[in-house]
Amino acid sequence: MIRFPTKTQKNIDDLRRILSQADEASIKQTDGTSSEEHAEVSKGSAKAAGSKSKKHEKQSEFKEKKLDHLERYLSDYKEALTTSLTNSKYDSAYILLDDFYLIPRSRQPDVIAYLHRLVRGTDFYLKIGTVRHRTTIIRNEENTIGVELHQDVEEISLDRTLEDIESTSQYLSQMLEAVALKAGLDSPKEALFNPEAFHALSLASGGVPRDFLNIFVEAISSSLSDGKEKWLTPTYIWKGASRLSYRTKLNNLKDEGVSDSSPLERLYRNIVSFCLKEKRKTAFLVSQEQAQEYTAIHELVQQLMDFKLIHIIEPDTSAASGRKGRFEAYTLDFSLFMEPRMRNVVHVEFWKTDSEHRRFGVREAPIYDLKLAEETIHNSDLDKTIEEVLLEVDDTSEELGSDSK
Repeated sequence: MIRFPTKTQKNIDDLRRILSQADEASIKQTDGTSSEEHAEVSKGSAKAAGSKSKKHEKQSEFKEKKLDHLERYLSDYKEALTTSLTNSKYDSAYILLDDFYLIPRSRQPDVIAYLHRLVRGTDFYLKIGTVRHRTTIIRNEENTIGVELHQDVEEISLDRTLEDIESTSQYLSQMLEAVALKAGLDSPKEALFNPEAFHALSLASGGVPRDFLNIFVEAISSSLSDGKEKWLTPTYIWKGASRLSYRTKLNNLKDEGVSDSSPLERLYRNIVSFCLKEKRKTAFLVSQEQAQEYTAIHELVQQLMDFKLIHIIEPDTSAASGRKGRFEAYTLDFSLFMEPRMRNVVHVEFWKTDSEHRRFGVREAPIYDLKLAEETIHNSDLDKTIEEVLLEVDDTSEELGSDSK
């Protein structure tokens, strides 16, 4: 039996063929027409008639872009998808596109607009996984390109934050219970953790489900290797978290193809130095007024939050000691200062509240100056590794410890 390729397969083959072509190519096209000319030849009394063909050719040259090709065949691709779904046993289908932020940011609105048009009006559902502050879904030009949030698409956050640690802990606990159910284990929170350990795991993960499970597995391995089989303690949580340290997260910036990671790394090193070396506190404030003035730097702060190197703990707060204005409050990732526990550094315990329901230590946190940050990340002469910064923090801790004796 001879199988003929379906229309969908033909489209796939066609797309694969143009994938290797240049984004823009010069195309030569020849348009030809022909006409007949009649002639009569005589020799003596004999005459003969004949004709000859004359060919007219016109050659033109134009530029063809890949995008032109995709646009031209959009309706064909849409029809092929719809036909394939109709011929299947399913009523609907999902198209999952992960790591969308790795697409060059200038092209992201074009890509998502095309995909949205491709599946609009069909029984295909488009789901895109991305990093919030490295994503642009709309570009306003003469004609708006892209999609509009809450109009064309809806946003779902898969990670929880440390803004509401109680809600985040409950969410992670439910996830753990669902996993434990598969293994036939009841009440894993009570069976596997001492009273403080689960809270430590929630903090160490930053509310990220993947990090929560990875730290959990590493903590169990560390505890068993020490012969501790009863339950997990905070010590083993921090040991497990050290496997997912800031080094791993910084390396992920490069591994995932973030081409402009240098400004992010410089800003991160500067924030770490400011908090742990200069101010000796694990949290910091960012002025909302400066966030509006230094939008590019504030965007980098948001990206550090997306990559879980810092965590938002309060999006809108005041500051103590008569400091005017409104602020965003952040904490450093716990992998920086919990294992080993740094001396002479104030751990801002933002999950605790006073009698007026204000978070401990947040309003007293130091203000990080975005103007100075902008100067720092553009000064390559000030580059240091994060390890060098932390060594300086340790040296300062020892000096402070000596002075207090």
